[in-house]
Order: sequence, then structure tokens, then C-alpha cells
Amino acid sequence: EARNFIEKNKGKPFFMYFALNTPHYPYQGYAKWLKHYQKLPYPRNLYAAFVSTYDETIGNLVATVDRLGLREDTIIIFQSDHGHSHEERAHYGGGSSGPYRGAKFSMFEGGLRVPAIISWPGSLPEGAVRAQLAHSCDWLPTIAKLTGVKLLKKDIDGKSIVTLIKQAEAKTPHDVLHWQTGRGRQPRWAVRQGDWKLIGNPQDTSNKAPLTAKDKLFLVNLKNSVSEMKNLAQANPEITKRLKKLHDDWVAKNTK
Repeated sequence: EARNFIEKNKGKPFFMYFALNTPHYPYQGYAKWLKHYQKLPYPRNLYAAFVSTYDETIGNLVATVDRLGLREDTIIIFQSDHGHSHEERAHYGGGSSGPYRGAKFSMFEGGLRVPAIISWPGSLPEGAVRAQLAHSCDWLPTIAKLTGVKLLKKDIDGKSIVTLIKQAEAKTPHDVLHWQTGRGRQPRWAVRQGDWKLIGNPQDTSNKAPLTAKDKLFLVNLKNSVSEMKNLAQANPEITKRLKKLHDDWVAKNTK
């Protein structure tokens, strides 16, 4: 259907949001990839097969763009939404967050730090890597700026990262970023300013280390340690207080 859409609209500007469930459960990798990874331990074998199925699907779509001669006129963005799942219906794992703690539903980096790629041959740097902080909400204003589309609403969460994409030394447009999942008495949340991140009611869905009642507020410095294994809140009360106020003010502003 996605390839047919591109074929149908190849002669005019188009936008397509292609949201695959892959590699979300249920794991449904192609038979050839299940066979290819059959010697990997369970459930890594199922997850790997599904990721390769994903790669093949995206590859087929990009091949259509190439075949139609649209590659240099097409901006392609790949964006994951969160870390891998450890839920029962995901066979309790299979993915990996590498050095990062946490997974899906966690405010540790394993749940938040995900891959993103933007490609526009001839117009954007190729083969470049950026480590500056950005957010998936940034794609809306970024796409608008790259395509010359005027946004009707300016009060949005995202910020254009065009300068960051084009210049390796550019700073992140974000002074502060907020996350929250759930409501009620103990929602899980995080706020980041610079290298400091404060997590409220943390959950480690990767089970890399236990959390205690003393970890209700969990402070980390990502420049010094991306693993987030040590809570620095008690040792840095002023920073903890400042970040907690940033979160409280943000919640108050967005719940009126």
C-alpha cells in the first residue's frame, strides 16, 4: 500500500507517515529470517528475525523511491518511539539497550534514547552522526523548515533541528525537556536540563539493578555516566530541587 501511494503521487509533493508495528509484538519475522537466526538464544532469535524483517520492508520502500527517480527530492526520516519491550507478550525481551539502563516504559535512557535517521541526498550531510539532545517532536518544525511550509501554530513542543543537522558544532535547541507516562498519584516522569536528568518514581524495566524507597527521586549526570546506576539526588540537593521545580511548573502549566 505504501509503495502504491508513492507510485500514485510521484508527480506531485506528498507526505507519508509510515508507522509499522515492527519490531513491536507479536514477533512475526519472515520465515527466512527466523531460519537465519535460529542458532541465537531465545528470545533474541525472534527479535533479531523481526528486526531484519523490518529492515527488508524499509529497504523495499526506499527501493521504490530510487526506482522512480525521487531519491534526491525525498526526505526520509526513520524514528523509533521507545526502548525494547520486556513484557510477557514480547517474550520478556530479545532487544538490547546496550550500556543504557531501562527499556520500554522506563524513564532511564534505555527507554528514552532511541535511534533516529534523516536522509536527503545532496541537501543534507551524509554519513554524519550527532550527539546533541533532540526529541521526536522536533521533526514537525524541522520538516516544515526544510520544505518551506509555514506552521499555523507556533506554540508547539518541538523545535527545528535543521541547524543541528547541518552543523556538527551546533547546540541543541532544548534548554529543558520533559517526559511523563501515566497520571494519578505516582506517574513516572523525567526532566532533563543539560547533562542533568531527574527521574520521578523510576522504574527499571531492564531489571539491571534494584530500586528502593530512597530512589523516589533519582538524579543522574549523563555526561559522567550513561549507565544511570547511581542515584546522585542526596549528594546534590540543590540540583534535585531545581529540576523538581521545573517538572512541577511544567505539570501545572499543562494541566490547566
